[in-house]
Amino acid sequence: LRGADDLIIMPLQCGTQWDSLAHIMFEERMYNGYSADQVSSKGAHKNHIGMARSDVAGRGVLLDIARYKGVDALEPGYAITDDDLEGCARSQGVEVMRGDFLLVRTGQMGQRRANGWGDYAGGDAPGLGLASVPWIAEHEVASVSTDTWGMEVLPNETEDVFQPLHIIFIVHMGLLVGEIFDLETIGADCADDGQYEFLFCAPPLPITRAVGSPVNPMAIK
Repeated sequence: LRGADDLIIMPLQCGTQWDSLAHIMFEERMYNGYSADQVSSKGAHKNHIGMARSDVAGRGVLLDIARYKGVDALEPGYAITDDDLEGCARSQGVEVMRGDFLLVRTGQMGQRRANGWGDYAGGDAPGLGLASVPWIAEHEVASVSTDTWGMEVLPNETEDVFQPLHIIFIVHMGLLVGEIFDLETIGADCADDGQYEFLFCAPPLPITRAVGSPVNPMAIK
């Protein structure tokens, strides 16, 4: 008898991943008003990623902003607005509804995969801008994910606060945020058949008290 096992050591948010509601704090508070000291070297005692382990499955919707704009990829620093989201949804003939898992394609991952990763992690990038917040809040989506490193536009639109949308979405709205999603295959498939909604399933790993988790999302048509 012979067998084989593997060992993996990795930052939990170094690839396609979910941010938990314990990932971001603002003014010493995280979502639901819990104190920031509820997260320590012993992990997150509140809002940990394991709380979502059985809940991340449902209707997924792709908004392919890059194709809507007629480009392979949005330019670094392009801030996606509410008009972009609404216009894209209308052009695709899809309605974003309460509880949907929203995927927003900028094209940056496909561009960087072809031309070199460069400063993909932390560098200038297209992403959701502050003007997208009312639209996302009004549609009451369950999550928002993009194909970029940080989900929101970089450089940020605020000089005094880093990653302001993380504060709004995670700390104040309790929204599940996904980053570094590979949306190239699903983007091409949706453009081919005109169907931009699908069964989406992407539960996080139930890692004890973790503030994020790698994920292998599936879009099933």
